[in-house]
Amino acid sequence: MKEELLLIRVIFGEKGAGKTKQIIDMANEMVKESTGSMVFVDDDSRYMFDLKHEIRFVDASEYGIDSPKMFYGFVCGLAAQDYDLEAVFIDGFLKIVKYPLNDLEELFGHLEAFSKKFNVNVTISVSGNPAKTPEFMKKYLV
Repeated sequence: MKEELLLIRVIFGEKGAGKTKQIIDMANEMVKESTGSMVFVDDDSRYMFDLKHEIRFVDASEYGIDSPKMFYGFVCGLAAQDYDLEAVFIDGFLKIVKYPLNDLEELFGHLEAFSKKFNVNVTISVSGNPAKTPEFMKKYLV
């Protein structure tokens, strides 16, 4: 079932705050009502078996992503190969993109346009100090 509010959601908090468990739980819950396909992207394969088998798992570390532009192309590739893509969950976001959070406003603009154009929910977990959340990201916070 599609989210009617924001198509991009960010789970933001300190390391060890339970973001990974929360994003895995969100993916596993969404798959119960989903009519399309779902992809879970992580920076390693540690949590692959915590996801329901209907959710495609992708270990982003296998693709040599080293910039926001390359990451955006990677996400677009997910949608290009699957017209039924309904949701993308991204854990370990900053480890995948390898850029400081404050430098990623343009990437979030691209992701928002992507999610609207292709009607794909994008949920991202980001590690950081909540008191230092960049202004551009505040509208996406869960």
